[in-house]
Amino acid sequence: MTHSDTSLNPAPILILGASGKTGRRIAARLRQQGVAIREARRPAFDWQQPDTWAAMLRGARSAYIAYAPDLAVPGAIETMAAFARQAAMAGLQHLVLLSGRGEPEAEACEKLVQRAGPAWTILRASWFMQNFSEEFLGDAIRQGAVPLPLGDVREPFIDADDIAEVAVAALLNPARHGGQLYELTGPELLSFPAAIAGIGAALQRDIAYINVPQEDYFAAMAEQGLPAEYIALVRYLFTTVLDGRNESVADGVQRALGRPAKSFADFTGAAAAAGAWS
Repeated sequence: MTHSDTSLNPAPILILGASGKTGRRIAARLRQQGVAIREARRPAFDWQQPDTWAAMLRGARSAYIAYAPDLAVPGAIETMAAFARQAAMAGLQHLVLLSGRGEPEAEACEKLVQRAGPAWTILRASWFMQNFSEEFLGDAIRQGAVPLPLGDVREPFIDADDIAEVAVAALLNPARHGGQLYELTGPELLSFPAAIAGIGAALQRDIAYINVPQEDYFAAMAEQGLPAEYIALVRYLFTTVLDGRNESVADGVQRALGRPAKSFADFTGAAAAAGAWS
């Protein structure tokens, strides 16, 4: 990877959401390259506690912003407006925002970051391939049956490693990637049943896909004692974002990295070999 001499800058790059799917991958890549980083995670940094922000921002040169749980939740737009203002006042030179594809609330947050003052790069992504191997669906796949309230809608699943590589490229070379909005998708559209079948093929065993009525699915989540805010977010993602609006592939990975995005088969093969579902 070619990048500017920002990799030699002693001021740290702030990683917000450093324990998340993208943040931990970005932190690892920057650390491997000898780049100074500052990893923000609770309780030292809390989106709902603005008095925790200043210490994290002080002396940082740029930031990767992954908002938890999602830019679509109530209050996120106001929080992002306040954070972007504070980042600009703290002297950060570049903000790299992970945004949600097909989410109007996320696009409102993009505009706030674009107007804040520092250089900006927007990474607009939707459903991570790692949602199948990590927290969200990993256990169901290991158990051999995946109940979801989704039918034939197709999604251009994106590998979190691709997002991380684009983020690192942007953070290390703001001259090239500043002012860019990258729509990050995989190279193909797949339905959720097709994705589950692909994982089964990689594992050489059958995994059942069970299409569950939406209200039954959300009722089951409530019965498991999951927080109402989390259920509301999953409902929003399943009923609004996954309504077909993202049934198109984009060239963001190719534009940013000069190579194609990883395919779902690339992901399942690597994840299966690494024991993700064993």
